[in-house]
Amino acid sequence: MNAKYIGGCTHWTKCPAPDYPEYAFTGRSNVGKSSLINAMTGIKKLAKISSNPGKTQIINHFLIEEEWFLTDLPGYGYAKAPKELRKKWEAMIKEYLERRANLMTTFVLVDSRLEPQKNDVEFIDWCGQKQLPIAIIFTKADKCTKNELAMSIGKFEKKMAESWEEMPPRIITSSETRLGLDEVLSFIAETNRYWVCPEKR
Repeated sequence: MNAKYIGGCTHWTKCPAPDYPEYAFTGRSNVGKSSLINAMTGIKKLAKISSNPGKTQIINHFLIEEEWFLTDLPGYGYAKAPKELRKKWEAMIKEYLERRANLMTTFVLVDSRLEPQKNDVEFIDWCGQKQLPIAIIFTKADKCTKNELAMSIGKFEKKMAESWEEMPPRIITSSETRLGLDEVLSFIAETNRYWVCPEKR
């Protein structure tokens, strides 16, 4: 896959011109976001991977196949970061999500091994309240058995059902086995069909 780094910024107004459809990837710190992006594009070091959560601190843009932007957002919920810094990251992410004109879908990554996490649920509910199009990507599916995976996802969906009448799209993935990666790319390809440049709307 042809992918190139366009640049990073700390404010939505400094993002690249909205000339292509855009897809944002976000989630709790250490959810496996960089690994998923690298596996999906087939470029090992496209997104930086770190054993230290909170590595991504800016909005990073990549141009994929000269057709669409992939945006790597800072992870949320990193408890060890200073409170003021966490607030700054959260404000940066939310302002970008609300104002970026060419944003087609935000992929919210959720660790498939964990019980429903408060900050995941709150972030997803906020997206729903703002009527932002999202899809949920369950990561690290290779780290648990099929039964464990089904139980974990079932708990998450039950929690979401408390505030969602209609569930957003959900995709189960593994960066190690490549499970679900083609499904993510197919979702993007299908959504690209509805792209209209903001200037022409």
